[in-house]
Amino acid sequence: MPTTLTLKNIPDDVYDRLKLSAQMHRRSMNSEVIVCLESALLPVRLTPTERLARARELRGSLQQGKFMASDIEALKQLGRP
Repeated sequence: MPTTLTLKNIPDDVYDRLKLSAQMHRRSMNSEVIVCLESALLPVRLTPTERLARARELRGSLQQGKFMASDIEALKQLGRP
């Protein structure tokens, strides 16, 4: 069951960064705090096998032929000396 938590005396710089992060992610301040707490306190630790399986799953979900290796390489080199 969700619980309510009130925070006091938040340093201004922490508040400003939280507010900016919430805006960038298009979330409310409350939602952003929850996401930050979850990522700090409940980190997802994947084994190398799980990480590889997730990468393959993501690759499989992409449209075939849309991403050409030569195009990707050219974009990576853009702006580099």
